Amino acid sequence: MADDPMPTRWSFQDFKLCYDAKFGRKKVAENGDDAAGKAVSNGNGNSVTVAIVSNGNKRASEMAVYEQFRSEGQNQIHTNGFVPTLTDERPQKSLLPPFESAEMRALAESLSRDIIRGSPDVKWESIKGLENAKRLLKEAVVMPIKYPKYFTGLLSPWKGILLFGPPGTGKTMLAKAVATECNTTFFNISASSVVSKWRGDSEKLVKVLFELARHHAPSTIFLDEIDAIISQRGEARSEHEASRRLKTELLIQMDGLTKTDELVFVLAATNLPWELDAAMLRRLEKRILVPLPEPVARRAMFEELLPQQPGEESIPYDILEDKTEGYSGSDIRLLCKETAMQPLRRLMSQLEQNQDVVPEEELPKVGPIRSEDIETALRNTRPSAHLHAHKYDKFNADYGSQILQ
Repeated sequence: MADDPMPTRWSFQDFKLCYDAKFGRKKVAENGDDAAGKAVSNGNGNSVTVAIVSNGNKRASEMAVYEQFRSEGQNQIHTNGFVPTLTDERPQKSLLPPFESAEMRALAESLSRDIIRGSPDVKWESIKGLENAKRLLKEAVVMPIKYPKYFTGLLSPWKGILLFGPPGTGKTMLAKAVATECNTTFFNISASSVVSKWRGDSEKLVKVLFELARHHAPSTIFLDEIDAIISQRGEARSEHEASRRLKTELLIQMDGLTKTDELVFVLAATNLPWELDAAMLRRLEKRILVPLPEPVARRAMFEELLPQQPGEESIPYDILEDKTEGYSGSDIRLLCKETAMQPLRRLMSQLEQNQDVVPEEELPKVGPIRSEDIETALRNTRPSAHLHAHKYDKFNADYGSQILQ
């Protein structure tokens, strides 16, 4: 026995037999030859061959482990006497790509909440005006997805798109239309999604965001108010180190997109395009101006928000169109809301004079809109986005994208 080599590997059955023999749960057979090859139940009604390392039988324990796992694998297939047939189906894409650490996976799970699951239900037709912006967006995002054969080589799709213009002109509505019309995974990212209080997490969040986008390609990353994330860099500015690292990581990830074949679009929106860093402007190849609505678009908005009711006084759409020069789409909506509130205010004053509580089913109908209601709403509503219109025009002339007929 002294000349026999010591076993270099213990199987689970060897350990189990020695453990039972030491603590008295089971008695190991004294004769090793009799114990070798003995069937022991594993609790599932199946016998497993147990082998003890002895002279001339050094690989018996490894064979026992192999037999055990093979029998367990066969037992998992049988369910109530039915043997299912294995189909050659393609596995579904996992929600998260494989990461090298649990920390990166946790960051990816937090970013997955920003994926828009349902459709925002905004069509191109529901956006009045902005024909130039819609055409450029279709050319940059929709067409490469529908006809990928043509967008190869030099005509590869644009990876960065910037929507700039006065506030309330429909930049977010255009992004919702892209999420609705394009069959892509839409990431709605804001500053709170990629900024963390922990040191180094902001850069990791940006890296994980683009890895998720490549995993779910084709995808669109919408960065709303991007000027809050990547403003101009410089030593003269009071810029924190963490902010600079975040900007650098975002620039690196966007520049690395051109080296992959996955369709990943970065759609950014801002009211202050002149505050963006020059390196970010280079990466946002398409810069589309979303201007104030034109007269035709303003009239279409009024006709949709204040429809003409049969039997009531006609609404002067021409007066509304002429007197709302410089109004944004948001201002026009507020104007229509203020106009519709005037008949309701008259009705509420009558109900307040009555001390009795009127049941809901007996409440009177709201009266029609009068011409004086429109005049009152025009006096109470002022444009909010016309002061810097010339700055947007100058930026568009310097950096903007146009469709040349």
